[in-house]
Amino acid sequence: MNKRTVGAGYEEKACAYLKAQGMEILERNFRNRVGEIDIVAREGETLAFVEVKYRRGKGLGLPEEAVTAKKKGTIRRVSLYYLMKHPDLANCSIRYDVAAFLGDELTYYRNAF
Repeated sequence: MNKRTVGAGYEEKACAYLKAQGMEILERNFRNRVGEIDIVAREGETLAFVEVKYRRGKGLGLPEEAVTAKKKGTIRRVSLYYLMKHPDLANCSIRYDVAAFLGDELTYYRNAF
């Protein structure tokens, strides 16, 4: 399997986790010319922009460590574009979460940055 296929599988697992937590998945792989957000979910009046990271093992570091300052900036810019494209959601509060998979073990960080 290629990286995209593996990534899509873990994004699906993250969506299942979010749904089990009572969140509504609004969008997957929202992108513009700046970048992409893996998952946009809603929990009540809060929008969560979720980055999904996967590592098979610790050899390359923990998955959450791959969410660099540059990646955070990209996600923030894309989230602002998302809000511009969805003015009906403009009154929602927002947060940035990370779903980190180490093997099949998920660690979910609310308000990660």
